[in-house]
Formats: sequence, C-alpha cells, structure tokens
Amino acid sequence: MDHTGFLTGNLTLDLAIFAWFVAQVIKTVIHFVANRNLDLKRMVGSGDMPSSHSAFICAATMSIGQVCGWRDPLFSLSAAIALVVMYDACNVRRAAGEQAKVLNYVIEHWREMPEEMKQKKRLNENLGHTLPQVIMGALLGTIIGLVGPIIL
Repeated sequence: MDHTGFLTGNLTLDLAIFAWFVAQVIKTVIHFVANRNLDLKRMVGSGDMPSSHSAFICAATMSIGQVCGWRDPLFSLSAAIALVVMYDACNVRRAAGEQAKVLNYVIEHWREMPEEMKQKKRLNENLGHTLPQVIMGALLGTIIGLVGPIIL
C-alpha cells in the first residue's frame, strides 16, 4: 500500500486536510440553505455543523491507525490529542463564544461607556461547537481516515 499523499506527499496529512475541507464545504452549504445567502467566510470560519477541527483530527487519527497499526504508540498519541481537541471544541471554545455574545450585547447597549472602551468590531461568537456538531465532525473525519488509506 502506497502511503504518499496526493497534496503534501503525506497521506495522513492529506486526508486530514481533505476532511477539514469537506466539513467546511458542508458547513457553507448548510448556512446557505438555512439563511439563503452564500457566506464564503464559512469556508474558513469556526463553529457550526460539522466541526472541521474534529473532522481534521479524526481523519488524521484513523489514517494513522490504518497505516501504522491500531496498537502503535503514534495512534494512541493521536487518539489522545483528538479527545483533547474535541473536548476543547465542546467546552472551552464554546464557552468563549457564549461569553462573546454577552459582551457584544453589553457593548451594544451600554450607552454610558466611554468611547475609548467601546469595542470597534464585534467579537467572534462562533468559536465552539455543540456535542452533535463535534460528533458529526468526528464521524466525517473517521470515515475519511479509515477509507482513505484503503482506496488511495
């Protein structure tokens, strides 16, 4: 089985990038269908369904398992990193996005605030993911990471 990639020369990295790209395309299409406007910023933005971070790390993890073996320490390390990335997406980054919503509301409605303290641009509220968004990203990445080494 040839393990050279089609983009970078590294199959694991290429599959991770491909999974990220597919997740971003899906995210952009879902946004278009739901809002009836094409927002190409979704192609590089975080948040929403599915989680491209989860897709990226799960594709890398599964392809490492396929190529190196499921008992290889590299697979174990990658699986541990995948769990941290997904936990972060569901908890830490999601909480930061919720805080950004509150701060944006305060900034927009606090008339007495001195001008120099006012935020000139809105804070990014779309930082994290819900558990279903992370699971869907993880499933997308898992499928790409498992199938990619077999068909490529």
